[in-house]
Amino acid sequence: MARKLYPIGIQTFEEIRRNDNLYIDKTEYVYRITHTDGKYFFLCRPRRFGKSLLVSTIKSYFEGKRELFEGLAIEKLEKEWKEYPVLLFSFAGGKHMEKEQLERYLLFLLHNNEERFGITCDSPDPNVRLLNLINKVYEITGKQVVVLIDEYDAPLLDVVHEDNSLEILRSVMRNFFSPLKDCDPKLRFVLLTGITKFSQLSIFSELNNIANISMDTPYSGICGITKDELLTQMSDDIDRLAESMGADRESTIAKLKEYYDGYHFTWPSPDVFNPFSLLSCFAKQNIEAFWFASGTPTYLLEMLRKYDVAPSKIGDFYAPKTAFDAPTERMATITPLLYQSGYVTIKDYDKETELYHLDIPNMEIRIGLYENLLPYYLDRDTDAGRVVIARMSSLIKRGMIDDAMQLLKTFWETVPYCANTDYEGHYQQAMYIIFALLSHFRIQVEQHTFNGRTDITMETSDTIYIMELKFGKSAQDALDQINAKHYDKAFAMSDKKVVKMGISFEVDTNKNIMMEWIR
Repeated sequence: MARKLYPIGIQTFEEIRRNDNLYIDKTEYVYRITHTDGKYFFLCRPRRFGKSLLVSTIKSYFEGKRELFEGLAIEKLEKEWKEYPVLLFSFAGGKHMEKEQLERYLLFLLHNNEERFGITCDSPDPNVRLLNLINKVYEITGKQVVVLIDEYDAPLLDVVHEDNSLEILRSVMRNFFSPLKDCDPKLRFVLLTGITKFSQLSIFSELNNIANISMDTPYSGICGITKDELLTQMSDDIDRLAESMGADRESTIAKLKEYYDGYHFTWPSPDVFNPFSLLSCFAKQNIEAFWFASGTPTYLLEMLRKYDVAPSKIGDFYAPKTAFDAPTERMATITPLLYQSGYVTIKDYDKETELYHLDIPNMEIRIGLYENLLPYYLDRDTDAGRVVIARMSSLIKRGMIDDAMQLLKTFWETVPYCANTDYEGHYQQAMYIIFALLSHFRIQVEQHTFNGRTDITMETSDTIYIMELKFGKSAQDALDQINAKHYDKAFAMSDKKVVKMGISFEVDTNKNIMMEWIR
């Protein structure tokens, strides 16, 4: 039987169903959210995670398009199929805008909805137009109105690191949403989706009864593709990929998990795969990093700079639940943004301490993230650095660590000197990124041991490399520190060979970067 086409980039439920494209059934969640306490809901998920398709599915459901749901879970759950008027506002196109542009964009979205119901209004104020629109639609149809707002934070993410611009655009958005509470009796259901959470005070000034379901267990799999959905609804797709790759089914599933799985939006939670990457992988019959290729997270890189977060500090840390709920504009750390954007995810939860263990979800995110951070440390030599990393990976896999380090030494000595790199931390972080991109190996930075922390630990299939970095001192000084503090004792129980390496950087009188190593 011919496979169904993958709806890559298609976010309209009706189009997917009428074209008989592959659809992972999320309609049980649609029924759940539309038949529960309250009527105002907020959901945050990373980009390209299926939020827009969810919104479109809910739109078709409330419009009573029963025929689109034949054979899906909701068909057995819904008995009445009541039809409601739906207002849809997608802010996906509202990026890179100044105040006046954003106000015109709001009026454009309002006009599109007004036309659908034959309503005219010439007010220049978006909040007045929204209030009038809801009231008129309620009068015309005699039914409560459904309001769906997709990617509400798109206009704000570009300026999230600029306090003045953020406040101006936030004020525009707050003004636009202000009528929603006054219209409460005339509303059946309201859903807002986004990547990040801005505070109710700053955006939904009066809407203090909105339920944030982002970390609620019943909705843990509402977006993305769960492992169970992959193994059941996409079983044939796995077999096709395995055949294409010349691999067996189990090893193919393991590779898919390594690259695209690992997301948990609450705990406990089913394993959730990145849907865009998974479908792209099946379509191209190749496992690679797709998510970053679809858009560079400029706002994240700017916020990492603003909060002075070193690359080595992005993953493998602990946080209380309150850290997830901090509004984006009042974050004390970058944790909420990293989590909400999908760059770290929940890996475990300790009931005793009530702390969540957070880490980078999978190989795709690790590679993409550090690929995007590499230019900040290598500047114009980024492409040359990528070539060196690929060659080093091949050498280390063959146990040729000295050849790999000589290759790295030669590379560093061609990198132009910059005054702001004249400190040990710069080279430690640059080396961490380089080693992190050696994707076949397990890399840890500042790993705790009995007597201190190692700078970099790299674990291959048969060897553990303990590396200490020094700037302005000798490689022997670095190796002496490893020996003096007995870092190797932390790995005494391992059956792998342990190799200690001292690495040094210095800038000579001609402003050349010099690297040495000893083991």
